[in-house]
Amino acid sequence: MTRERALVLGGAGFVGSHLCDRLIGQGWEVFCMDNLQTGRLENIEHLRKQRRFSFVEHDITEPFHIPVERIYNLACPASPPHYQADPIKTTLTSVLGTVNALRLAVRCDARVFLASTSEVYGDPEVHPQPESYRGCVNTIGPRACYDEGKRCAESLMMDFARMHHVETRIARIFNTYGPRMDPNDGRIVSNFVTQALRGEDLTVYGDGTQTRSFCYVDDLVDGIVALMEHPSCTDPVNLGNPTEFTVLELAELVRELVGTDVELTYRPLPKDDPKLRRPVIDRAKKVLGFDPKVPLREGLTRTIAYFETQVRDEARVVSAPTLIGSRAPERRAVMSGSAE
Repeated sequence: MTRERALVLGGAGFVGSHLCDRLIGQGWEVFCMDNLQTGRLENIEHLRKQRRFSFVEHDITEPFHIPVERIYNLACPASPPHYQADPIKTTLTSVLGTVNALRLAVRCDARVFLASTSEVYGDPEVHPQPESYRGCVNTIGPRACYDEGKRCAESLMMDFARMHHVETRIARIFNTYGPRMDPNDGRIVSNFVTQALRGEDLTVYGDGTQTRSFCYVDDLVDGIVALMEHPSCTDPVNLGNPTEFTVLELAELVRELVGTDVELTYRPLPKDDPKLRRPVIDRAKKVLGFDPKVPLREGLTRTIAYFETQVRDEARVVSAPTLIGSRAPERRAVMSGSAE
């Protein structure tokens, strides 16, 4: 096909910036839209001189109009500290942002991708989680702004498909990690790696027996692009790595790869935090040919190398002499679409 124009909402975030890279590499003209609430310009700095790349600072809760053929909606804080900081804004980003993306799709006859999340399954009573599972979500809990916002966004996608014949694609994204994560975003991989690199104890919430499945960002982007370009896959699709690890297993691997003997510190498990998380990816394998290739040890090695530069830069800023009247540079957190 002839590559045309793609709009990436949340494109300055962790996953969004990697998606921009992929689309540029495939020949698309890419418009990256982000309000920089949690996105970082440094994630897309290498693209700013590309002729086929444009950055637009805009909040998607407000209407927007850029004529495009593809709309990728990854715009929502994905880590609990970020989305709980302003839960009303989080809900509105998922709901109003998705409405605005879909209305643009109607005007432009564009195809829309929604980065939904494994959090639509809540603290699951079914394990592992297939797309047919309807979830166990606390609608009034502290995580509901994110969980219910994404569930409503999925509903909007399907209703616009039924009522307005919009071509929609929905991915339920499981825990994703890799370079360009914010070292301080509060998620488990970034927490463990940065704490280990700083020589701090690793913070384990709960007893550490809860499980997660970690997908390297390059594998996830493979799945996102394959789903968007599939001619007819309109049902939600799980995207993630089905290999399951306990939190303690992840902690031990991080300590080994960083080369540290820091201790583990235990804290209470946050309310509604899921105890089990593993995707059933049979649909993605059959329909998209999706098969994650990067094992956790290899992906963590690459991620640690990235975080080493981040932690060094952070230490350099802290230790630098402060001039009278000068301001320390502001730090922005990474927006990661729906990459938990």
